[in-house]
Amino acid sequence: MKSAFESGLGKAALALAGLLALGLLAGCDAPVRLMPTPVSFTNGDVDPFEKVGSKLMTTEVPVLYATNRLALIEEPDPLHTIVPTDDLRMGVAHVRVGDETLDWETLHRLSTSNDPAERPIVHLERLEQMAVLKAKQEVKDSPEAQAFFALVNKALEASPNSELLIYVHGSNNTVPRAAAQAAQFRHFTGRRMVVLAFMWPSAGSILRYLTDVSNASRTVEPFARLVELLAENTKASRIDVLAYSAGAQVLSPALAHLATPRPGETREALQARLRLGQIYFAAPDIDTRRFVNELGAYIDIIDRVSIAANLNDSVLRFAAIVGRASRAGRPNLTELSAEQTSFLVEASRKLRFDLIRVDPNDIPNLPVSSHAFWYDDPWVSGDMLAQFLLSAPPPRRGLDEQRSPGGARYWTFPSDFYDRIYRLFRR
Repeated sequence: MKSAFESGLGKAALALAGLLALGLLAGCDAPVRLMPTPVSFTNGDVDPFEKVGSKLMTTEVPVLYATNRLALIEEPDPLHTIVPTDDLRMGVAHVRVGDETLDWETLHRLSTSNDPAERPIVHLERLEQMAVLKAKQEVKDSPEAQAFFALVNKALEASPNSELLIYVHGSNNTVPRAAAQAAQFRHFTGRRMVVLAFMWPSAGSILRYLTDVSNASRTVEPFARLVELLAENTKASRIDVLAYSAGAQVLSPALAHLATPRPGETREALQARLRLGQIYFAAPDIDTRRFVNELGAYIDIIDRVSIAANLNDSVLRFAAIVGRASRAGRPNLTELSAEQTSFLVEASRKLRFDLIRVDPNDIPNLPVSSHAFWYDDPWVSGDMLAQFLLSAPPPRRGLDEQRSPGGARYWTFPSDFYDRIYRLFRR
């Protein structure tokens, strides 16, 4: 009979083997290809690029960036490590879709249709570092940081959407991959939204997942500081955040940290100061119990919190084994206390919290165990764009309301979702 120790080793070995297999299948160095066109734009009638000016009719898609990675070399091109720091490095990531042979007309066609042609690679050409803000340094003491935030404001003024969106990548990630993902999201907003990629120090290897967990924890305060700096130094009407997978381990505790008012500050004043808008967790890789506790700390100071979850998510299945607890993107609600369960039910029914069930039985061609559905699946990406671009709640986006046996509300994709989301964007 095996001892508890031997049994634990067996489970850990199984988890490691599974994660290794997933890493080999995914290929941590696999290029980022332009994601499938969101379903709302596939028939050509709705063109998100209709009012794009001639300057944006290009295969270049620059995005802002910030990182707390230590840099070995600052100039001319920064060379980042996987070591976290309390400093913030900020600038512009110059990203391009395809190579020099790809023109705007072809990219536009691929982005507004179901064209089966191979999707072009989205790649980072270079990072233009503009500022390094030390841990205790104030913006007023850094002309470089002031220039960066002035650039953010200039981008917001030139955009038809006055909101700023921060993209927080997941584990097993690199700087080029994070920049490419942020850029293709900006592209499919019709280049309407100003996007900032926050590149926390992921080790870029599935075998170093525990390093990523540790680095995510050390990134919470620098990320919270970045949000406060953006609120204080930019004219963004709202600050939205899209966190993917283990990016939730940065975002969720950072929001709980930001939810602590300054001395004498009311909750209403705190909400007005931070201007937090749409918070979207795609396949969040974070302990379910921890997520629920942190949600209770900040839910009253944001516009809306959404979780998109696939209960068959294979990556989160193994993350749960490694973390010894279910993940918020694949929750086991029996782990929650009675108080946590009651809060979650109340939040889903009366507060600004939406649980979106990404069910492969409801969505055509969605792989059963998909983890990357937010950019791999046209239905999910179409729904997400409707939330960020139109601030549309689930019923307006065409999702169907469901109730769990315990009374919690969640949302599913109906069989005619394509028609519903098309009508919304057509209007």
